[in-house]
Amino acid sequence: MNSKILIIVTSLCMLLSACGNRISSSENVQSEVQTTTVAETMTYQQVTQEKAKEMMKADDGHIIVDVRRQDEYDSGHIPDAILIPNESIGTEKPKELSDLDQVILIYCRSGRRSKEASQKLADMGYTNIYEFGGIIDWTGEIVTSP
Repeated sequence: MNSKILIIVTSLCMLLSACGNRISSSENVQSEVQTTTVAETMTYQQVTQEKAKEMMKADDGHIIVDVRRQDEYDSGHIPDAILIPNESIGTEKPKELSDLDQVILIYCRSGRRSKEASQKLADMGYTNIYEFGGIIDWTGEIVTSP
């Protein structure tokens, strides 16, 4: 009788330890899969407004993008800036930004929307994005729309 109990207990121990190894092995595979499926996030560069002013002087085909609303843009914007409101930037590339490698300088009112817009554009594949904050800190020229 004792030998039967010993055999049953030994069998249960072996069975439980084998199941435990399978769970551990399965967890390792799952964590490896999660690690390899993490996508690389594209980024943009933040620059000072002084650096942005220097970049604006270059004849490199850059574009200045104001990502505020139309009424904000009309009340005063940086010369030669085009308006592409942050809210209008989704998953489709803006028609005004056809070149993924073009130097793009982005600003808004305070810097929050320009950061959001910069990340959205970077996620779409744009490679030369420079975010320089908000027009409230701008010491350069400002023009108004008629």
